[in-house]
Amino acid sequence: MSQSAAVWILIILALFGANMPFINQRLFALIPIKKTPGRKSFWLRLLELICCYFVLGGLGLWFESSIGSVFPQEWEFYAISACLFIVFAFPGFIYQYLRKHHD
Repeated sequence: MSQSAAVWILIILALFGANMPFINQRLFALIPIKKTPGRKSFWLRLLELICCYFVLGGLGLWFESSIGSVFPQEWEFYAISACLFIVFAFPGFIYQYLRKHHD
């Protein structure tokens, strides 16, 4: 796989993964939640968002190692990538919490 294809695949998956906790009411889009049948709590969504961040980080590391050598990263890289992931989650947050739902 070429480097540009890996980057675009990772960006598209990051957009999907960042919005997934806010768009659906299932845990990781697979497991139905029986405790609150209507909505997931904010803390559960945040935990799901953090898990998606680490899964996509591992996928990015795998892409980087399959293309060539893995470059060592400092804390600044992880802080910027986490902030970018939160920005990617903004449309889903708007959809879930700021849009008026008609039940």
